[in-house]
Amino acid sequence: MTWFQEHLHDGVSQSIRIDRLIFEGETKFQKIQIFENATLGRVLALDGIIQTTEADEFMYHEMLAHVPLFGHGSAERVLIIGGGDGGLLEEVLKHPVRKVVMVEIDGMVVDLCRQHLRSISGAAFDDPRTNLIIGDGLEFVAKGNENFDVILVDSTDPDGPGKPLFERSFYENCKARLGDWGVIATQNGVPFFQHAELSETAGNLRSIYEYSGFYGVPVPTYAGGFMTLAWASRGTDLKSADDLEVRVRNLGLKLGYYTADIHRAAFALPGYIKSLESKKQTSRGR
Repeated sequence: MTWFQEHLHDGVSQSIRIDRLIFEGETKFQKIQIFENATLGRVLALDGIIQTTEADEFMYHEMLAHVPLFGHGSAERVLIIGGGDGGLLEEVLKHPVRKVVMVEIDGMVVDLCRQHLRSISGAAFDDPRTNLIIGDGLEFVAKGNENFDVILVDSTDPDGPGKPLFERSFYENCKARLGDWGVIATQNGVPFFQHAELSETAGNLRSIYEYSGFYGVPVPTYAGGFMTLAWASRGTDLKSADDLEVRVRNLGLKLGYYTADIHRAAFALPGYIKSLESKKQTSRGR
């Protein structure tokens, strides 16, 4: 019997049984593992860290996509940085957007997920609205000239290829790519273990954007359980969409986690997270 061991946080480890190893190898960026587990289905790990599983991916991907998209209300152009498994892309394409640009640095992740994790991405990569770019998302926002209504950052932790996507200069460049009411949302780790990551992000976003904050989603296979997603905007407050219920009802999506009630409740954060928002610390990885 073989077990996958994740050692992400000091003094804490989690184990997932590998019932069948589907792929294991390395790219020039990271180590990739895809395996099956009887409880979680197929699992994607990068550099020894769980990224997504068939069993609980819907919680993370639905909240990262639908909170900013429904909160914005009229997004037509969306930029996704990272997200090589395609799960976030699939959720975004459930909205009447005109174009989704997805910039993923590691093309092999996309290829392997299209081959082995189709249950997560569906037909998203084949949708004519999808423009997949294999390249550096940091460079794309720094040197590009396209504007977007919503930018979503589905990155790895800030210890590997994803590290620059947590830095102040990246958030500043994203703001330059957003329209007047544009929104950015990013994965921001598990605050129970990753105190510094949340505090650093909070300080950066507050100093750059007119609106910013965090909302939460439970993801069982992320050690620590309760994950925060950071958000910021030039002119949209995601918490105060008066006609949110109408927007959600009119689109008629059948989702596993996101609802209008969950949207509003997700911004009600516990005290320990609120206290982290007011601190300024040196960032460290999820």
